Amino acid sequence: MQMRNESTAPYTVAFMTLGCKVNQYETETMEGLFLSAGYSVVPFTEKADIYIVNTCSVTTLGEKKSRQIIRRAARENEDALICVTGCYAQLAPDTIAGIEGVGLIVGTQDRGRIVELVEDALREKRGGEKKAVRDIGNIMEAQDFEDIPLMAPPTRTRAFLKIQEGCENYCSYCIIPYTRGRLRSRTIESVRCEAKKLIDAGFREIVLTGIHLGAYGRDLKRYHDIDATLADAARAVLSIESESGRLRRLRLSSLESLELSPELFSLIRGDARFAHHLHLPLQAGSDAILHAMNRHYDTASFARLIEGVRREVPDIAISTDIIVGFPGETDELFQETLDFARAMKFSRIHVFPYSIRPGTPAARMKNQIPAPVKKERVHELEAIAEEMARDFHAQQIGKTLSVLFETREDGVSDGLTGTYVRVYTDDDVELGEMADMKIERLYRDGVWGKIAK
Repeated sequence: MQMRNESTAPYTVAFMTLGCKVNQYETETMEGLFLSAGYSVVPFTEKADIYIVNTCSVTTLGEKKSRQIIRRAARENEDALICVTGCYAQLAPDTIAGIEGVGLIVGTQDRGRIVELVEDALREKRGGEKKAVRDIGNIMEAQDFEDIPLMAPPTRTRAFLKIQEGCENYCSYCIIPYTRGRLRSRTIESVRCEAKKLIDAGFREIVLTGIHLGAYGRDLKRYHDIDATLADAARAVLSIESESGRLRRLRLSSLESLELSPELFSLIRGDARFAHHLHLPLQAGSDAILHAMNRHYDTASFARLIEGVRREVPDIAISTDIIVGFPGETDELFQETLDFARAMKFSRIHVFPYSIRPGTPAARMKNQIPAPVKKERVHELEAIAEEMARDFHAQQIGKTLSVLFETREDGVSDGLTGTYVRVYTDDDVELGEMADMKIERLYRDGVWGKIAK
């Protein structure tokens, strides 16, 4: 294989992302770096010179899928360089190095050097070196946020802006603190600068995201004596005066319930662009299970928080994550979760069966739940989740809601409200712009609306 600067045509590079929104954001930043360096990005289903697999290690299933994707790339082009990055690469580089075809392993840092590392690996490959090159470092020693700009042009209306890295909660079921390291936050100035670039590039909605978003700024105070909170980061984005575009909406990704502040509520209430939607992972509606999970709240404090949130912002939508089948979850404890979920009236619930994650305390716990029982409990909670989502959607009928339209297919356009309800219409609406819609009826996974008169 020739090096890129020796070829008349650019190398082709293909990306595959597994896992969370943070991984998706990081893939987009890497795509931008390759495009800026003159590479051509192609779909992963096509034959490419370089494959970048951004892996997930939240569950063993995620790791299995990661290995399958790597092997698929090797079969697609046995001469290609395969680069594996992400959480699984950070956690198990030796395992990945043993997979046929892998030429470079990069963990959850140094993605800003991805082009340089790939080109070094290509030189090694051209020289006949078969051993996978590893450049993962000790993630637990990282103290600074890896500030990589998003260089790719917008392909949709919404952009994810990663402002925080790392987690120090150490929930008993989770491996992420060991793959992402300690808390690191983007500076306020960097948040403002990157957000302005995204808005000027044409993005209409920005979603602030991170591994532990609500902990934003703690490390800046700890290591640099800089006072910065998530409310400060959100305020910085909302204050931007854009030259070629205008921010229509700001949204937050997942937050821990204990990390909501009066300043944040003030922003949500006071700026119409701030989405009235919070995703607050509950994980279990049983105090016994929450304690076993090493979650730092109980159901009573969570319920008080939800009551306070709805008092501050009455029309807010609150979605959540719940894990079922955690070790020691009896039928009675699972029933507690069902009852609590109903009482909270969530707008949406993401249901996950507990998956044994080797290396975590929960993996060593007794009373692991059999897979058939977990499957049955998932179906039971999903039925309740669907019922609550329909109820929340039905509450929107008759209201006039602002919708940011994103896509159009077969004459039907769709987009999201600030409360994360998907609205469909056959009216003539402009993609990437807001429109006030009168909601008429339930439709598909959301509602149907018409332009308000």
